[in-house]
Amino acid sequence: MKPSPEVSPQVAGLPRYTRTAAGVLGGLVGLVVLSVIAGIVVVAPLTPVLAISGHAASRAVSLFDGMPSYLEIDRLMLPTTIYARDPATGADVELTSFYDQNRVPVTFDQIAPIMYDAILASEDPRYYQHGGVDLLGTTRAFLTNAQGGTVQGGSSISQQYVKNVLVQRCERDAVETETQSRDEVLQACWLNATRASGVEGYQRKLQEIRYAVQIEQEYSKNDILLGYLNIANFGGTTYGIEAAARYYFSATAATLTLGQAATLAGVVQNPNTFRIDRKTGSIIAADGSAYNNAADGTVDDVTPGTLEGLDNLLADGTITAEQYLAAGDAYSATKGRQLYVLDRMHEDGQITDEQYVAAAIEPIVPKIQPALTGCAATSAPFFCQYVVNTVRSDPDYAAAFGGTSAERQQSLTREGLNIYTTLDWRLQTASQDAMRRNAPESVPGMAFGSASISIEAGTGRILAISQNNRFTEDADLAATDPVYTSLVYAGDAVHGVSGGFETGSTFKLFTLVDWLEKGRSLFEPVDGSLRVIPRLQDRCDGTWINRENHVVRNFSNVPGYTGTPMQFTAQSLNSGFLGMAERLDLCDIEEVATRMGVTRGSGAPVDIDGAAAIIGTNEIAPVAMAGAFATVANNGAYCIPRAIERVVNADGDELPVPGDRCSQAISPEVAAATAFALQGVMVPGGTGSAGNPNDGTPMLGKTGTHEQIQTWLVESSTRVTTAVWAGNAIGKGDVFRAWHNGRALSTIRLPIAREIQGVANQLYPGGPFPPPPAELVGRGPGPS
Repeated sequence: MKPSPEVSPQVAGLPRYTRTAAGVLGGLVGLVVLSVIAGIVVVAPLTPVLAISGHAASRAVSLFDGMPSYLEIDRLMLPTTIYARDPATGADVELTSFYDQNRVPVTFDQIAPIMYDAILASEDPRYYQHGGVDLLGTTRAFLTNAQGGTVQGGSSISQQYVKNVLVQRCERDAVETETQSRDEVLQACWLNATRASGVEGYQRKLQEIRYAVQIEQEYSKNDILLGYLNIANFGGTTYGIEAAARYYFSATAATLTLGQAATLAGVVQNPNTFRIDRKTGSIIAADGSAYNNAADGTVDDVTPGTLEGLDNLLADGTITAEQYLAAGDAYSATKGRQLYVLDRMHEDGQITDEQYVAAAIEPIVPKIQPALTGCAATSAPFFCQYVVNTVRSDPDYAAAFGGTSAERQQSLTREGLNIYTTLDWRLQTASQDAMRRNAPESVPGMAFGSASISIEAGTGRILAISQNNRFTEDADLAATDPVYTSLVYAGDAVHGVSGGFETGSTFKLFTLVDWLEKGRSLFEPVDGSLRVIPRLQDRCDGTWINRENHVVRNFSNVPGYTGTPMQFTAQSLNSGFLGMAERLDLCDIEEVATRMGVTRGSGAPVDIDGAAAIIGTNEIAPVAMAGAFATVANNGAYCIPRAIERVVNADGDELPVPGDRCSQAISPEVAAATAFALQGVMVPGGTGSAGNPNDGTPMLGKTGTHEQIQTWLVESSTRVTTAVWAGNAIGKGDVFRAWHNGRALSTIRLPIAREIQGVANQLYPGGPFPPPPAELVGRGPGPS
């Protein structure tokens, strides 16, 4: 921590700090004197004879000189915050944050002067007079503790700051080893930084002193005091005075009252003991009962003398017994600490008699405001988790978030990044509403799931993600209650920890594109009759042979016929697409899918290993299918879907993240002809017509059904593409025989997509698709 230009040199209630020769000399003299005293204490148990000789002092100084003399002040561990833009105002609004330590750093004059008074009165009243070590207090602590064997008290603010820096370093650097878990490594490091007993305790104290003197020579008093209040723990994962003020009192560090400031100054001595967010008690007694709890009508749970300040006020008649109980009832042990702080402030003349009494008789009344953290705290949890998975796992973001899993996790919880996303709240709200209206959270006897994703066709920006489940990262809850999951079904293995789903006839898109790329027409007659397809060419893996003479059936046992790709597409005729594939090469169709950004959910290339695969047996994520259809809508240019707009680090510098990554996957002419065919799906007579918003916006799309297990609809305007899947997350439940709100689950994809896309069309008005070239819509040579 270098001196900040934002640190105010003078704040009401605090003297202007000017480093003087006396202050520096006092620190150095104190350092030498304390090193000798502590060194003798350390040496005496080991060599009693030496302890009564001058040689002990010599050894003590040597011990001290051998200790490290410079402590680098590390960057504070800061939460990473995810934002989404409010379209109405253009402002970036916090979606949620992730942290190991919840901390909001503030500048010197963003903290109420009364808070400085409280912390100094209770922890280091001579702070502005000494040079890093309170010689009187620390010497007394050394000598007193030498008799009891435990090093306690006497630490200056500078020493406490040093200890907190070392403890944070433990948290930052702890990693699993071959013999120890990370928690074990962290515990050992923490004990080394805070050890208070035996020879090691004195050595630790000496090292702390040495570092304290060093930082006092390098930083101003105000900087050190501010650093301490920004780094200190106030219970649990609450770190720093601003986060503490927000969490415990729904206030800010600048607006803390006297009573609140004294409470927090008291808490910091033993934060998890004195925290005031445990209504049932934060301290466990020897008999197993809990105390330091919310008001329960008694103060008998604390030992006599804990509420000495109130005892005195009661004894001298300043307050009544009723006022005594009201003041001391809630969080009695913490009240005792607060009274101690108020007493020190009163004795130092920082508060008047009236202020003291008023604060003493005021009950501790927490107003807990939990920090917004994790995706479960957001109203767009599955979009949020898609972003989190991008941070944790997407290799394309290594430059911003790190190359290892440990670095990725650190970026998410410690680096103070600001991640700005592509979410459009308007469409996200519509998406979630449509999902809630039409899809059940769970279905008895099925692992039912449904998800939607909408992307901007011309950029790949993911605008909305919705899912029928409730979000949780509690693995036990997800394993026992099918309503809950952390999986993002719209994503793949990297972005959703999901393997994708059989796509059914939506996969026919790639056969259609390959057909057109080969120069064939949408109106060329093709034998689409129900028949055995004996073989399909595959130059990559060898010709596929139908050795069992299997006949692929049409949906609902529709008979086949000789027709055109235009008809087959609108009516999703399986036998017609197999007739088309018979004139193509399976390897070419695979390559089309790859060019259009499609892999299996696992990340492996699609595998068209026979006739059935033509009609959609590969498990593919909705985001990938949305990206492929968006390619058609975007004149053949494929844009990699992304949920992150930009990333800014804690210093305000933008980190390199992928922006729009668009490339021509298919020609504009083929895209236009494909769009022409797919528009037939969305008009009356087409299988997707019930999913059309019918708002005048030209729409293309394709339905898909895999057996009775999975159902899809992917539709697009020229601006926004929406993919909806509804089916079995795992297993093979029959979605045609399960119902919700009077509708078969096999059909809910239609109203979900229609409602989402209707709002998308309002927000991102689409235009007409380009007309197809004449050569791709003329009548071809006929069946062969």
